[in-house]
Amino acid sequence: MSTVALVVIDMMNPYDHEDADLLAASVEKVVEPLRDLVGRARGRDDVRLLYVNDNQGDFSASPADIVDRALRGRRPDLVEPLVPETDCAFLSKVRHSAFYGTALEYLLSREKVEQVILTGQVTEQCVLYSALDAYVRHFSIKVPRDGVAHIDPELGRAALRMMERNMRAEVVASADCLTRA
Repeated sequence: MSTVALVVIDMMNPYDHEDADLLAASVEKVVEPLRDLVGRARGRDDVRLLYVNDNQGDFSASPADIVDRALRGRRPDLVEPLVPETDCAFLSKVRHSAFYGTALEYLLSREKVEQVILTGQVTEQCVLYSALDAYVRHFSIKVPRDGVAHIDPELGRAALRMMERNMRAEVVASADCLTRA
């Protein structure tokens, strides 16, 4: 059983939306630290790696469809380093929180996960709302500051402060996640 879950939120993105250029500029800075963190999570028995991604309104889209759409989008260079392996859990979502309308809570409970590490995009939206939902479900929360991307830098910093203060999240460097005791 896993005690920690590394949750990658909305990184399979075609970058074809209104704020895509602002977001992509931030993603450029976090894609490598996040790729490294995901790489460290793979193959560890005590870490459950999973992706939760917006289906962008396509309710018939499979995980492969969502990944393919992102790879064919405007910034495949930001997507390719984080493409999930075929055996990786991949949940589709339709709203901001990774928990809302998904099987995430059930999966984490079944695995006896105690801590979630929330990564991905957008810090001031989906990551923040997922942190709140994790907190009210009594999960310990870690957020790597260099593993989340924002649209608005000021709101991104405020969201990290809110997660730290209001949700008792540990905001750390991605290198400080998944350290062995």
